[in-house]
Amino acid sequence: MVARIPGIAGPANFQRRLEEGLSRHGVEVSYNLHDLPYDAILVIGATRKLLDLWQMHRRGIPIVQRLNGLNWIHRRVRTGWRHYLRAELNNLLLRTIRSSLADHVVYQSNFAQGWWERVYGEAAVESSVVYNGVPLDIYSPEGERDRPQDRMVVLMVEGNLGGGYEVGLEMGVELVRRLQLHHESKIELHIAGNATEEVRSQWDPSKHAFVHWLGLVPIEKIPFLDRSAHVLYSSDPNPACPNAVIEALACGLPVVAYDTGALPEIVSKDAGRIAKYGGDPWSLEKPDMDALIHGATEVLRDQERFREGARARAVDQFGLDRMVEGYLQVFQSIL
Repeated sequence: MVARIPGIAGPANFQRRLEEGLSRHGVEVSYNLHDLPYDAILVIGATRKLLDLWQMHRRGIPIVQRLNGLNWIHRRVRTGWRHYLRAELNNLLLRTIRSSLADHVVYQSNFAQGWWERVYGEAAVESSVVYNGVPLDIYSPEGERDRPQDRMVVLMVEGNLGGGYEVGLEMGVELVRRLQLHHESKIELHIAGNATEEVRSQWDPSKHAFVHWLGLVPIEKIPFLDRSAHVLYSSDPNPACPNAVIEALACGLPVVAYDTGALPEIVSKDAGRIAKYGGDPWSLEKPDMDALIHGATEVLRDQERFREGARARAVDQFGLDRMVEGYLQVFQSIL
């Protein structure tokens, strides 16, 4: 892998899990492109080390690129010129590696593959879809939890709640506010993720008593958090394959969301409820909140059924071993 990814969420979490899974199959992982010899290179997203990568490409070392989606929300929401330039530079690096250096492209979902091919056409090399996976023994309904009996908890888990993605947070607050009108039990919104003071101040608990900010939660605490809630609301307008959703399913926490991104692929049957967006999510049009409320109400009223469905979906499709096997098959196909 080209470099260690900092942080605890998203790509960093995926990288850590993949390394652990590969090591159990006797595959050694290095994080230095000059730490020769090695058999293959995995680029998670993009890297600025294009010259080093090109040199290894010239040596004949096969390169696998793992892709989620493109950066896009900065073109719809004002996020500042620095953020805009970083997003556009990252898009340029992503497509340069895909078009000129990769020997195989792994997409996180069918949605992600369709997105890239719609914008830039099919890749000139072989491609695969490998979903993210989680260790099902750690992310499990069994274990410590603190799920209240006197109230309902809607949970949001995001790495960062900024850079234009505040729009999903706004919908989460509105969802819980309107759900409360339909339920006698108290309903709370618990938000885990990195948010600026400016974002937090918009939904200050002193003005919105049902909002509880949890901050950036350590990765080892996520299973407890998932087991302690009644439903997860996934707020990303077009997610490629959100780890938070898969982790929730594995813990038996049903998911409610709109039918955008890869969510219809992931949350199927009784793993939760996917609502029709009712507009154009790419333009961030206002969604059909009534449809989301209907789905969330159904999940909250039949917890046992949906909790069993969530866990069953994760066991069937999103175990870590299944993900690691998918990458091993890709590596074997190019060696």
